[in-house]
Amino acid sequence: MEFKDYYKVLEVARDASPEAIKRSYRKLARRFHPDVSKEPEAEERFKQVQEAYEVLKDPEKRAAYDELGEGYRPGQQFRPPPDWGSRFEFRGGGDPNQGYSDFFSSLFGDSSPFGGAPRGASSTGFRARGEDTHATLDVSLEDAYAGTQKSVELSRQGEPRSRTLRVTIPAGVTEGQLIRLAGQGSPGRGAGSPAGDLYLKVRLLPHAHYRVEGRDVELTLPIAPWEAALGGPVSVPTLGGSVEMRLPAGAKGGSRLRLRGRGLPGDVPGDQYVVLKIVVPATISPRARELYEALRDESGFNPRQLDESNG
Repeated sequence: MEFKDYYKVLEVARDASPEAIKRSYRKLARRFHPDVSKEPEAEERFKQVQEAYEVLKDPEKRAAYDELGEGYRPGQQFRPPPDWGSRFEFRGGGDPNQGYSDFFSSLFGDSSPFGGAPRGASSTGFRARGEDTHATLDVSLEDAYAGTQKSVELSRQGEPRSRTLRVTIPAGVTEGQLIRLAGQGSPGRGAGSPAGDLYLKVRLLPHAHYRVEGRDVELTLPIAPWEAALGGPVSVPTLGGSVEMRLPAGAKGGSRLRLRGRGLPGDVPGDQYVVLKIVVPATISPRARELYEALRDESGFNPRQLDESNG
């Protein structure tokens, strides 16, 4: 059987702290989870990560594993030394139905020196926390701004029926943010084992008027030619309600104005950017035509001549 370097599998040093091991495990478990990963051999890598964490998260298992020393290389043929583990006692070995490797079973399985219960205690069998699971949660921009509660129906592998969860969506959630539901992941393995967590990845639904980047939102605002020329106050829609904004006289189409703090809320709220779009009436009355002609003759303004002088 081949030796397994569990530290290498979890991408941590041999003197890594329990917190560092846990962080690396969570990162790798998300990366290789078969339900979300597109990497080759993701399922096999996920199993290896699970097995390595099962050993290194447990102080006794880790100490016993460390007794093997650093002289072995991954893939090297290996058999446990006859007296290995004589100083350690475990509450049970690995469940052979969990798909752990022969290497793990030889060290911690029922046939190993650690397969029985400690002195004075009854055997409790193999226990392992359930796997974390991931799903996507669609959220409207209005709900992302204000926060809300939402019922989500999910199906879990191995369960005959779907389940409905009540999810609190905090105000200011952004694209790709994870909402954690503790204990709502896969069930634990073994009696009394805790379930994993469920991570919902927020996906903001497209909006008819707003575009979103991080916490900032952008809106295209149509304005009339006279509003652009004269400036003055205009009403601007925002996610929190309409506000008044003052246009500068001579505003140009495509100009980008900022409403500070009118984006998605947060410790540092986002801003709303207003892109001006000058819109000409599709039809005009005879009187309006006369006024446009008078304006043309009076102003003498030629925008093409201005472009040529700038070019």
